[in-house]
Formats: sequence, structure tokens, C-alpha cells
Amino acid sequence: MFNAVPICSGLVLAPPPPQPMVMAVPAATLKAASPEMAKEVAAVEALLRYKFKDETLLEEALTHSSCAESASYQRLEFIGDAALGLAISNYLYLNNPDVGPGRLSALRAANVSTEKLARVAVRHGLYRFLRRNSPSLDEKVREFTVAIEREGDEQPYCSIKAPKVLSDIVESIAAAIYVDCHFNLEQLWMTFRGLLEPVIMSETFHEQPVTALYEFCQKYGMAVDIRNWKKGDKNITNVFVEKKLVGVGCSEQKEIAKLNAAKDALEKLSASNAVTVEVGEVVVPPSVAVDNKEYKQALNGFCSKKHWPKPTYRVDKEQGPPHDRQFRCSVQVETADGVFIVAGEFRSRVKDAENSAASHMLINLRS
Repeated sequence: MFNAVPICSGLVLAPPPPQPMVMAVPAATLKAASPEMAKEVAAVEALLRYKFKDETLLEEALTHSSCAESASYQRLEFIGDAALGLAISNYLYLNNPDVGPGRLSALRAANVSTEKLARVAVRHGLYRFLRRNSPSLDEKVREFTVAIEREGDEQPYCSIKAPKVLSDIVESIAAAIYVDCHFNLEQLWMTFRGLLEPVIMSETFHEQPVTALYEFCQKYGMAVDIRNWKKGDKNITNVFVEKKLVGVGCSEQKEIAKLNAAKDALEKLSASNAVTVEVGEVVVPPSVAVDNKEYKQALNGFCSKKHWPKPTYRVDKEQGPPHDRQFRCSVQVETADGVFIVAGEFRSRVKDAENSAASHMLINLRS
């Protein structure tokens, strides 16, 4: 089926040279914006302090798909999303040398989230430059803008869901710059960083409330259950921790109701555990200081930091019938000031009884 290709001695068949990923833009393609968008393009250029070589890129970035007669920003949004993510990743990597990959990923997600970019659009009034034909979109943007003004821009999460169109505008404008400067990522960042300020860094990072709630409860061995139900046109979210109702949220948007409920639960959990025991980087709330695998580890770390011998445990007492045996353990810690012995609560397993004793010892050592 295939014809044989003779190979000549000494002849090396090299592959064709690769095509460049970035193509030079011929001078003939450089264009000015259309007359009806010239004013908006000039205003955004002034805001960016960047003069486009091809103003039609920015015009496209400022055109919503509801204007069917013109090319919309959808293709630019695609490249802008990727370019901004990479630019932010580079910046965070270089400026957080001691932060691990998990935290860096969370920081990147926070900086390119719909909420964060929508706030950028509101802060700089970008929506007014958008060519669109959608009254319902105008109303959603107005509601979000009013909520931001009412609640303050310093709050990490708004009670109104951020309209995606706002983050789309930011990504599309970034893409227009990126393409216009021949895909120069450094130039994009130098031009666009000022618009994104303040960049969320490790010391100013607020975790998403739902994520923070799950991590808090997992850390202290507490079961969390989030339930959503509807009442008329409202979504109601209840947060149960250890089968107790600790958080409630309400909104027309299901995700916002869940977010508000998680925030409410975190605030109440923090208030109920206002007195805490700090052990290195471990914080042990007294009200949940039982049956947690972290307490023995935390106590070991605390003693090691103080250059004390490792804690020792023993079973002090047993009670109950053989099929339902309960154990109480005590823990002994030798300090520079003497020997401390603290007993825990009765538990069905020796391991859990030791954890209980460790939690009580931590409280006593720090009080």
C-alpha cells in the first residue's frame, strides 16, 4: 500500500523548522477603533496608561455577545483567563519563597476568582465602557455594585453573587493587551498589575468560608453537615457541627446562602472557642479538646520545643462490664519546675483516653 522511500547513504532527513508560536503583526493589520467606540477605547487606554497598536483588540474586549452585529470578547476571554493565571502564578511564586504549592494554588485562585475580578471591574468602573444590549445584565451589575458600596470593598465576599460579565471584561482587556504586545507576559503584567491591586498575598488571604469551615472541623475532629432548603424564592442553608445548628444563611442565590451560613458558623465557633491553647502552630479549643488524634502529637511537639522529656501515659482506672469497658488515662510531663500529672475523661478505647488526657494537659500547661 505504501511506496518504499529509498534512503541515501549519508543523507540526514531533518524535520521542518517549527512555526513560531507568536507571529509578527503586519503593519497593514494595525487598526483604529470604530468611531462609535473611539471614546470608550481612549478612556480605557488612559486608565491602563497603555496605547494599543491595534485598537480593534480593545474594542472587541469591550463588546458583549448581546451585540450580535459585532465580534464579542469571548475569544479574548479564553486567552485572558490563561494569561492572567500564569502572570499571577509567576508573581506569587517569586514573592512567596517560603509558601508551599497548596497555599500558592489557593492564593492564585483567590486572585483570579470571579469575585475578585468583578470587584476590579467595579472599582475602575469598567462596565460603563462595555458595548451591550441587555437590560437584565445591567440590573445584575447594578445590584452587585450597590452591595459592594454598601458592604465595603475591604470585605472579601459580597452578599450578592458577582456577575460573571464583570470578570469577563477584566480578562478580555488583559487578553487584548497580551495579544497587542505580541504575547509578552512580562509586558502584560507591568501594564495590568496596577488594575489588579491590591494583589492578595499570604498575609492578607481570607480563605473561602466553606473551605475554612471544613478545614476547621476536620482539624478538630468535628463532623460538619451543610443542608440547603427553599422557602418561597429564598434559599436557606443550615450548618450543623456535631449535629448542632451553628450557622444559618439566606439568599435568593443558593451559593450565597451557603457562603453566609459558613461565615455565620465560623464566627460562632470562634466566639465559643475564644479561649484557646496554642502549641506551636496548633490551636486547641478547650470546648472540643477530646478524642482528637492531634492532641498527643501537639503535646509531644510542645514538650520537644521546651526541651522536656516525652510525655508518658498510663491507665488509671477501668470501669463498666467487659462488653462496654471504659478507660481513664493520665499523662505525666516532667518540666523544669517539676512533674505534672493530669487525668482525662473515661473513653471506650485506651488510645482515645490518652488523647483526652493530652488535651487536658495542654490546657493546664498554658493556663
